[in-house]
Amino acid sequence: MTNTLQLRINQHLLLSDLRIQLMRLHKVLLETEQITYEQVWGKVSRGELLQLVISHQQFAWLHQLSELIVQIDELRQADEPVTSETITALLTDVHILLTPAESGNEFAMKYDTAFQRNPDVVMAHAEVVRLLTSTSQH
Repeated sequence: MTNTLQLRINQHLLLSDLRIQLMRLHKVLLETEQITYEQVWGKVSRGELLQLVISHQQFAWLHQLSELIVQIDELRQADEPVTSETITALLTDVHILLTPAESGNEFAMKYDTAFQRNPDVVMAHAEVVRLLTSTSQH
């Protein structure tokens, strides 16, 4: 019983930490994309930015990261214990998604561009990687 409770606590802490780090990364990526957008189209308000994030093609690549954050929220709120396989699969998905590449899928290429342009993206990425690395060592 105690081991099960401790496992659930550890999972919840891991998912919470991962969510926080992914939210920070998402925020920095969103700010970077906003700057790029505004260089072409001019300044946008918060409301306009929200509409752009939801519906504009330039921001669509960020939806994959948003979906991972939602998946984490769903796992954190699950009534049943989350299996270690589910956690491992989630961590693998995060690692795969956050692999910048000059060629490949749209997310990888846009992530690579943001990575090259903004040191804040590199720092936020490093925090996610640090968390993933510390998790894989346990």
